[in-house]
Amino acid sequence: MTSTAKYIGTGVLATVSLLACIYNDRAVFDERRAGIKTQAGWPLVGNLPILMEYLMRIHDFLLEGFTRLDDLTLTMSALGIPRHVGTIDPRNVEHVLKTNFENYIKGPEFHSGMMDLFGDGIFNANGEEWKFQRKTASAIFNVKNFRDQFTDVFIKELLIMQDEIFDKACQDQQVVDFHDVMFKFTLDSFIELGFGVELNALSTKGKVPFAAAFDEAQKNTFLRFVNPIWPATERILSFLMPWKSSMNEHLGVVDSFAREVTEKRRVQIEAGEVHKDLLSRFMDARNHKGNLLSNDELRDIVLNFVIAGRDTTAQALSWTFYMLMCHPRVEKKLLEEINKYISDDDINDSAGLYEKIKNMTYAHAVFYEVLRHYPSVPLNQKYALNDDIWPDGTHIRKGDYILWCPYVQGRSEKVWGPDAKQFRPERWITPEGELKRESQGQWPAFHAGPRVCLGQHLATLEALIAIIFLVKRYKFTLMAGQEITYQVSLTLPMRYGMKVMVERRNKD
Repeated sequence: MTSTAKYIGTGVLATVSLLACIYNDRAVFDERRAGIKTQAGWPLVGNLPILMEYLMRIHDFLLEGFTRLDDLTLTMSALGIPRHVGTIDPRNVEHVLKTNFENYIKGPEFHSGMMDLFGDGIFNANGEEWKFQRKTASAIFNVKNFRDQFTDVFIKELLIMQDEIFDKACQDQQVVDFHDVMFKFTLDSFIELGFGVELNALSTKGKVPFAAAFDEAQKNTFLRFVNPIWPATERILSFLMPWKSSMNEHLGVVDSFAREVTEKRRVQIEAGEVHKDLLSRFMDARNHKGNLLSNDELRDIVLNFVIAGRDTTAQALSWTFYMLMCHPRVEKKLLEEINKYISDDDINDSAGLYEKIKNMTYAHAVFYEVLRHYPSVPLNQKYALNDDIWPDGTHIRKGDYILWCPYVQGRSEKVWGPDAKQFRPERWITPEGELKRESQGQWPAFHAGPRVCLGQHLATLEALIAIIFLVKRYKFTLMAGQEITYQVSLTLPMRYGMKVMVERRNKD
């Protein structure tokens, strides 16, 4: 080795050593943020190795971080990943999502990572594009539709579920993947309500190809947010493992489904058929530029509403029955309320069923408590357009990425008190027996502010109808020896599904 090379090597080593001393707990060139507690990481790379290590349990990793720092707001640094400030403080969450809504948007990192799957659909859009989609969709979410059309579809699909799956499982003592059944139920229901297509997933054996591809594409999309070199990673994995479906292949299946749905509707329109569902409203509408929507725009809209209409409710139902199986006291109390309000004849009276469900306080409390523990969107992100000061005094800088963490928030004793980790639906009921309403900042299960979930009442109605129908008819028991945990994704699915045995309840 020449003396020049030795000098260069020594200089590089000295520089790296100096940088490691300066940036001893964070990514190189990331400055300390005064006034915000920091999740300490490794020299030069920050929390990147830790994120990779705990990736499959990322929500519990964040919970441990907030608990260890004993605070409601923190920041962390990771090489290649923009600075994030995370909060579970209800005041801050409400400030970001509601009070100072205009300052916090879907930022460039979010938009880039989500673009392949969701395009410029409602979950990835900002400004006028978002306003147009929200206004167009809002027309179908009204009481008349809930009371009549929507309830009828839910009952129809539940009867198919009863006949095709659960009654047969009772008779033959078959093990059923409850999680898979719930996904098929919500897929069938929403595709019919939103797009006028009868998919018949509940009558299909095994996985529905679109659903399987959509799930994998979502998981891969989430992983992009913790992998600063995700474009290269996806290409390398596709090359090294050609036998495994790539992100592009999953997207191809998903795209084909969305385009097939819109093409079928075009054929129906040409044949003179009239529809008033979600898809027809968008096909008839003109966007904020005054143009009819292109095929690509319709594709984005279909997929954005599928994740809203299928995934979130299916997961909420799965976690609900998991918690009921783990807490027989709650199941017993819920069954007593169901039997008090609901008769077998009520499934033939949509309007009457809708009115009775509105009065079932404990059923609502159970569902809300499940969403506190297992929010359908456990982690979400915004981007600060300008400097800001949060209610807790945290200084936010222009360009900061903001994380709010409903999964962590629901388990935090600082937010929900010393019994935060207990499953106790009674916390949602006042001493007078009325349903308690928490602030959107404390319980952002359906988001908050101007972007609050359009379909929150639809999702709640669908979930409660399914819970009432199934609890009244069946006793579910968890199969022993299985691990019930979440899959890292944009939402909160179960990683391995949920295997159950099914018994018919006695009618007495």
